[in-house]
Amino acid sequence: MQRRRRGVDVGLILLLSQVFQVGLENIPPVTLGTLALNVFLFLKPLKPLLKVCINVDQGYHQKDWQRLLLAPVHHADDWHLYFNMVSLLWKGIKLERKLGSVLFGYIIAVFSVLIGIVYMVLEFALAELLNDPSYKMNCAVGFSGVLFALKVLNNHYHPGGTSNIMGIPVSSRYACWLELVAIHLCSPGTSFAGHLAGILVGLMYTLGPLKMLMKATAGGFSYFNYSARQRDYYSGSHSNERRPYGFWFPPEQLSEEEVRRQRLNRFDRW
Repeated sequence: MQRRRRGVDVGLILLLSQVFQVGLENIPPVTLGTLALNVFLFLKPLKPLLKVCINVDQGYHQKDWQRLLLAPVHHADDWHLYFNMVSLLWKGIKLERKLGSVLFGYIIAVFSVLIGIVYMVLEFALAELLNDPSYKMNCAVGFSGVLFALKVLNNHYHPGGTSNIMGIPVSSRYACWLELVAIHLCSPGTSFAGHLAGILVGLMYTLGPLKMLMKATAGGFSYFNYSARQRDYYSGSHSNERRPYGFWFPPEQLSEEEVRRQRLNRFDRW
């Protein structure tokens, strides 16, 4: 796998234009930092793509585990970088304001590694089921797997609405599945298993045990946002107000009666 160069990096120029159009002051810190890291490693890659891409042979059999960290933040060319980072810009702004910066950064870090693991499991399974060892050699780079996972989270925390996929209006709840197929059909060179791994990790977080495991291991960080949660709690705002860049796990939606009861209980303890 070699980086594809086409002279001037038009995609990079367009990406910078998008960033400045949004405004640096409007981009939360983890989203901005993640974007900057991807751009920096595109301009100054740590290693050639063949040394950072993730596959079963190198990642598992050769025990080159650093690829789990390097593969998501390296890109094949400027357009690969552009489309991924523009998607990150939109999803990151919404989710980071909803979840807080420390939690969002925690999610990005865990998802980046876990998606690489799930990707290798999927490719290994395909190789065994189809008796085709070439699947173990499929090497993937890029942030798109993480973006598919973030899309699942975004649809979970911002339910409702529709997405337009190739001119077809689709409920946002199912848009990631149609997008998975559409991208594979329109761009056969993309990693279907990598994108599917992202969706599966997103579902593991929203529907499975991953969120609880992450919450349990992150318990020591809860002090970052105690006062912010208390302020949001007494204000009665749970959805539309911009969240501080702290660490917190969004509470389940409560009825007005439940909110009033819990407030009274808090006062009783004083």
